[in-house]
Amino acid sequence: MRKAFVPAYLELTEGELAMRAERLRRLLSPCCLCPRGCGVERAEGEKGECGVGKEPLVSSYNLHFGEEPPLVGRGGSGTIFFAGCNLHCLFCQNYPISQLRHGEPVSADRLAQMMLWLQERGAENINFVTPTHFSAQILEALALASAQGLRLPLVWNTGGYERLEVLQVLDGIVDIYLPDCKYSDDALAEALSEAPNYTRVNQLAIREMWRQVGKLEMTGGVAERGLMVRHLVLPGELENTRGVLKFLAGIDVGIAVSVMSQYFPAYRAVHHPTLSQRLSREEWSRVCEWVQELGLSTGYVQPVP
Repeated sequence: MRKAFVPAYLELTEGELAMRAERLRRLLSPCCLCPRGCGVERAEGEKGECGVGKEPLVSSYNLHFGEEPPLVGRGGSGTIFFAGCNLHCLFCQNYPISQLRHGEPVSADRLAQMMLWLQERGAENINFVTPTHFSAQILEALALASAQGLRLPLVWNTGGYERLEVLQVLDGIVDIYLPDCKYSDDALAEALSEAPNYTRVNQLAIREMWRQVGKLEMTGGVAERGLMVRHLVLPGELENTRGVLKFLAGIDVGIAVSVMSQYFPAYRAVHHPTLSQRLSREEWSRVCEWVQELGLSTGYVQPVP
């Protein structure tokens, strides 16, 4: 008989969450929580490359039914959207949150109450969206929430531009990693997201996430643990997508991959020569062929646009 699922953070010894939060807080000033290492004193209120300071900014929190089926289940994914981002994607589809940083400051106690509220409403998980720059504060809130009865798996939903040191602190806390793998071309990453060395940084991060949690594990079609990698296909950049898919297949063809066709011109992409258009059916068909050819057997592929 399969052992009943217990979230990773509930297996930690007493006080461990608080100690890990403190380790991350030491990276906050001068800030080196992400690969940019901008070095500002965020604990003193200075704003970093991510555009935010000390206090977590939450844009929204609610049950979300638009995620991949294993994350949604029947109850929905309990998403908490954080404002700010360490990437500056000119095509960002959530730019009011990530780039314009629309959100309200919250305390650790308030953030903990959001998690508990989502659990009470029937959420399948707690899904932290763009959490990297608030990692320390999230762990502080998690310690409070778990002491008050939080029992849901945690989803770490990121742009994939992560420091290994931070991910290693999260080992044994995060149940499900949900990173983007945006690029296989550093020049493209620099041009579209202002992200130096994105490919190497991202690939090392994904390998570390894979080491920690491995293949997606589900009960009744609902994810409890594991890695799922997202890739948004960009119009006119199919070789970039091909490189991403080859990299992921090279880790393991059983890795869960979500290949997304939902691109639409947003933010600064509306003025871009190639990104100002939608993905064509021909482009999408070619991508689907590559998924099959590479043997990526655990896939979530959106319908043809």
